[in-house]
Amino acid sequence: MNVKRILVLACAVSVIAFNVQAEEGKWSDEAELSYVETRGNSLVSTFSAKNLFKYKFTEKIDGAWKIAALNSKSEGTRSAENYSTEARANYSITERFYASAIGGWLKDNYSGIDARYYAGPAAGYKVLLGPEHFLHGEGGLDYVMEDYRDGTDSNYLRGRLFSAYEYHFNKKNKFSQSLEYLYDFDNSENYNAISITAVTSSVNDYMSLKASYEIRYDNVPVPASLEDKDTIFSVALVFNFN
Repeated sequence: MNVKRILVLACAVSVIAFNVQAEEGKWSDEAELSYVETRGNSLVSTFSAKNLFKYKFTEKIDGAWKIAALNSKSEGTRSAENYSTEARANYSITERFYASAIGGWLKDNYSGIDARYYAGPAAGYKVLLGPEHFLHGEGGLDYVMEDYRDGTDSNYLRGRLFSAYEYHFNKKNKFSQSLEYLYDFDNSENYNAISITAVTSSVNDYMSLKASYEIRYDNVPVPASLEDKDTIFSVALVFNFN
C-alpha cells in the first residue's frame, strides 16, 4: 500500500462521513495532515496523514476507524515508511465501563515489519469524565500474525495495556498523553511501548494546529541490527467534521 492509496482511503472515509450527515450528532471525522521539506545542505521531505472516523450506532454501541501513513525521504532515498489501519467497536456496559473488539493491520518497512495483522477483545474503565480532565485505561488480548522483511514470520498471543489522558485548558486548547504497552506471552523478551504527547490549539470550529511527540520502543526488533527506538516529532493541521 502506498501513499496515494492511503489518501484515496482517507478521501473515501470523508465521503462516507458527509453522506451520513443527515444522522446529525452520530458521527465525527478528524483528518490530520503534515508535510515538511528542507533544502540546502540537505534535502529531506516528510509526509504524514491520519484520519479518524467515529460513528455512534446506538446509545451503547459506537465504532471508530483510523488510518495513518508516514513517508520520509532523505537526499532522494526513502528513509521511513509506515502505514496502518485499525477498526474497533465499543459497547458501554455502564457510564464508565466498556468492552471493545479491535482489529488492525500495520506495515513498517524500516522497522523490519512487512505486515502485521492483529485482532482481539478489550475492556476499559473511564476514570475521569471531564469537563476538564479526561482519563481512561483499558486492557486486552490480541492474536498477532507478523511477516518480517527478512523472510521470517511469527504468530503469537499478545497482551495490551493502554491509557489516555486529556486536559482541556478551554474549548479550543488541550493537552493529551497516551501510553501503550504490548507484551508477547510466547516470548517475554518481545515487548513494545508507545508514548504519544500532544498539544492541540483550535484555529476555528473546523481547523486546529497540533504538535506531537511520539516514542516507539521495540525491545526485540527484527532484524536485530535495527535500532530499538524510533521518535517522531510533528506539527500538523487537523480538520474536524461532524
